[in-house]
Amino acid sequence: MTFFLQLVITGFGLGMVYALIAIGFVIILKCSKAFNIAQGQFVMIGGYLGYTFLVSFHLPVWAAILAAIAVATLMGMLIERLMLRPLVGQSVLAIIMMTIALGTILDGIATLVWGGEYKAYHGALPTITLKVGDLSIPPETLIGIIVSIIVVVALMMLFRYAKIGLAMRATAEDEKVVQSAGIKVTTVYTISWIIACVVGVVSGIILGGVSGVMVSMSEVGMKAFAVVLLGGIDSIGGAIFAGIIIGILENVAAGYLDPLLPSGGGLANVFPFIVIIIVLIFKPHGLFGLRRIERI
Repeated sequence: MTFFLQLVITGFGLGMVYALIAIGFVIILKCSKAFNIAQGQFVMIGGYLGYTFLVSFHLPVWAAILAAIAVATLMGMLIERLMLRPLVGQSVLAIIMMTIALGTILDGIATLVWGGEYKAYHGALPTITLKVGDLSIPPETLIGIIVSIIVVVALMMLFRYAKIGLAMRATAEDEKVVQSAGIKVTTVYTISWIIACVVGVVSGIILGGVSGVMVSMSEVGMKAFAVVLLGGIDSIGGAIFAGIIIGILENVAAGYLDPLLPSGGGLANVFPFIVIIIVLIFKPHGLFGLRRIERI
């Protein structure tokens, strides 16, 4: 039982990171009606930024996170201004193709700046371990849980109470109505891309502290995409819940099922997707997605 609870706790920490990445997906999707294929690259860049600020510059964790958020903010502003704004009014397919090109560009930047090599900064994180009886939460997992909860709560407060958050929610429902109310849609798009970059970069710092970072780390974006589908593509709360579920399932599968395989592993990466397929068969709109009915 202790082993199972240990897997659930560490899976919860991993799931909160997945939830952060998925929130970036949902925000862009709600505003532009297109999937941001480059969200995984934001995570990868975040991991390399974590290595740069924590190891190369020897910054404390809080300063490294703030510096990475500043870089992510600038990155989001540039992406929206240079790549997205020229596509306003174009088809959703054009935006999706732009995000694919953006992901390729970010992969190239990572290879150019950091050599695309594996980087780790485990020792740069504080060695804080929480023990409850026989259960213990590793330092990286504990930091990930704390940072993820802070960011998620801040975003939920933003969307519920802040004026720009309300504007983002309104833009997702009807862009023309928002424009008629005097709200600049381009400003909403800019904030949306900034948030997507920030949550991706913060997630990358957390994941990099746990398992290191390399260019292939961007593949985690596909898991976040699966989280979005499971929770409902238009639900931020669903992304949070689904992220936790996927993280726990992946960790439990790694602990119990992988050792039974002749190869010794691999099922943990597949098992959550099997669960998602089963759920979507019965709930095509996800666990918390809204089913829209159009009357003609």
